[in-house]
Amino acid sequence: MESKLDEMMSSAVDVSPSNSDTGSIGSTSGYDTARIEQVKAWLSSQFNAVGRQVPDFEYTPSNIAHLHNIVLLSQARTRASSIVADDLRIKAAEYRSQAVRVREILDSVGLSQERLPPLAVGSTQVIATVANLLSIRDTELSSFMVAMGDLMLRKEDVKEKRTKLIKESKKLLEYTRKAIAKLNDLKKTLLKFENEVPAHEAHMNQWESNLITMDSKERQYVLQHSNYKALLNLVGYVPNINHGVLIKLAEHRKDLEKKTKPIMDTLRSYQDLPPDKALAALAIEDKKRQYAAAENYLEDVLHSALTTQK
Repeated sequence: MESKLDEMMSSAVDVSPSNSDTGSIGSTSGYDTARIEQVKAWLSSQFNAVGRQVPDFEYTPSNIAHLHNIVLLSQARTRASSIVADDLRIKAAEYRSQAVRVREILDSVGLSQERLPPLAVGSTQVIATVANLLSIRDTELSSFMVAMGDLMLRKEDVKEKRTKLIKESKKLLEYTRKAIAKLNDLKKTLLKFENEVPAHEAHMNQWESNLITMDSKERQYVLQHSNYKALLNLVGYVPNINHGVLIKLAEHRKDLEKKTKPIMDTLRSYQDLPPDKALAALAIEDKKRQYAAAENYLEDVLHSALTTQK
């Protein structure tokens, strides 16, 4: 009781007054006098019940309102407790009178507790204990059967829940085992990767050096390409002179060589000319003209091919 009163006073009373809402008992003219008197009376009754004095505190509107709510709640619970206690006292009196009547009936038929053997008394107490455990009000067989049926239903329900929980536990255990196995695999993989880090770092360093070398080579090749391009422009190379054009010119050259070969053979046969120098000179001049015409024809063909490609 003292602890409850201390808790209520510590929670309801503000012992650190402020300038805005503090006041003494003599300066409560602006408050609800009826509520203050009601709170004072209730506090006095509660503290007097435990032999203590009501501690001094400052009456503020918030304290009075809070304490008044506690007073109303306490009074309501007190009235409810009184009603329940009166009802329990009435029931106890009825049970005592009923016990007296039952004892008189048992005595009249010779079944009082003093006349029963110890084994019968023990059995009766067991039956009463079982009835209390089964929450039944009498010891009829039908009541026991109904209570046992309810107990069996609850047992089956608990059994089903237990089976379900066992299945879920097994499933969770399997998931846990798989998770542990997966975790071990991940740890092994992580360890493997950590062991491979130095080798990969060496490869990365080598690739980095290779990239630096390739970058310098790229700049060198770009410079050489520019130089070669300038050189080709200087010698008159044009992109139109490609491999196909050169092949065609080679084929024309071969055709011209085939045409000039008989003439060259004929000129070589003049080495065996007869002693007539005049006829030989005429023949030689004729062959020279034919050779010069063939060369001019070859040059014209080459020149026309190059002009066409441009």
